[in-house]
Amino acid sequence: MLTDADCKNAICPPDKKRLRLTDAGGLYLEVSPAGSKRWFWKFRKGASDTRIALGSYPSIGLAAARRSRDAARLQRAGGTDPVQAKKLTKLKGTIQGHTFKEVALEWHSKQVESWSPDHAKRTLRQMERDLFPWLGERPMSKVEPMELLAVLQKIEQRGAVETADRALMLARQIFDYWLPAADKEQRNITDGLKKRLTPYRGLNFPAIVEPQRFGELLRAMYAYKGGLIVRSALLLAPILYQRPGNLRMMEWSEMDLEEATWTIPSAKMKRSKQEKANGEDHVVPLPTQAVSLLRDLQPLTGGGRYVFSGQRDHDRPMSDNSVRSALYSLGFGKEQSWHGFRASARTMLVDQLDLDPLAIEANLAHAVKDANGRSYNRTKYLAQRFEQIQQWADYLDRLRMGAVVVPLRQQAA
Repeated sequence: MLTDADCKNAICPPDKKRLRLTDAGGLYLEVSPAGSKRWFWKFRKGASDTRIALGSYPSIGLAAARRSRDAARLQRAGGTDPVQAKKLTKLKGTIQGHTFKEVALEWHSKQVESWSPDHAKRTLRQMERDLFPWLGERPMSKVEPMELLAVLQKIEQRGAVETADRALMLARQIFDYWLPAADKEQRNITDGLKKRLTPYRGLNFPAIVEPQRFGELLRAMYAYKGGLIVRSALLLAPILYQRPGNLRMMEWSEMDLEEATWTIPSAKMKRSKQEKANGEDHVVPLPTQAVSLLRDLQPLTGGGRYVFSGQRDHDRPMSDNSVRSALYSLGFGKEQSWHGFRASARTMLVDQLDLDPLAIEANLAHAVKDANGRSYNRTKYLAQRFEQIQQWADYLDRLRMGAVVVPLRQQAA
């Protein structure tokens, strides 16, 4: 058994690589020729001996070294490898030292490749505005649920209920990313916080789905007295029911009026960055009514890039507020949004015309699957979609002219 004096006076002879002073139970003090002294505990692992470092003398005295040995022996008796346990503790200490901002930026960098540039910028901007000022310098392991809740409630207090909901979603993903590297028994601190926030339910875009009222809207649209460019976009919006951004940025190079198709490049679709780069182009069939509207517009903008060019700058597409303003000027702005034409078409194509929902979803550029789980092939069913969109355009003409249209399902009954 060693004494404190033995440890204090121990010197390694110059002709030896090290000196080992044995205590009891596998504990020993190793002294180097340079004078450093370190504690180790030796134990049996499998068919060979191994050891674990317990610290340096005199920072760790004899009594403390014996306590560390006993603690390691208890771990060993309980089935835990003390060497691995020490490595894990050291790793967790390093990880838990990471600040919320460091982990959040690391998580963000891992997502960028699969996100669109705009989404990546919006996400980073929200973290910098709503989370980093209060949580950025806090160690991840120290952030408390109520602390995060207070930050989210600050966002709510400025009237941004939806933004608070998104901030919670970001925090949840950041903690999900961090936790696998930390303690697997530690819970995500965002659990349950949603119940403490003001309930938020995303608002749908206003959309008219009642045929008679939609016919009134169409008559008002055809009577629109604004410029030809805005009027053409306004009239095409319900016929083609594509996303406003895609319609607004329609290019003449994407049009084949002879084949009656509009091919939207994958890079312009609402997709992830990877899907934009590797996905198929979205082909939109053009009914005869759409082709006629585009031919009428061609002499005006056909010499430029954009079908709906801006009034002041013909090298840029028209403002995203153009069609919205036109709808308000007609008195329908609160009932029907530009994006809402997609919902109007989706509803009436099924309820009034009883057409194939899968083909409708394909024309909407939604990712859908058939009964066997296979992704719907938009190109393969292009002929069906041509027929469907022509039926839709003809139906809109009948609504506009005030025809009494009875849903096919009601007719069949």
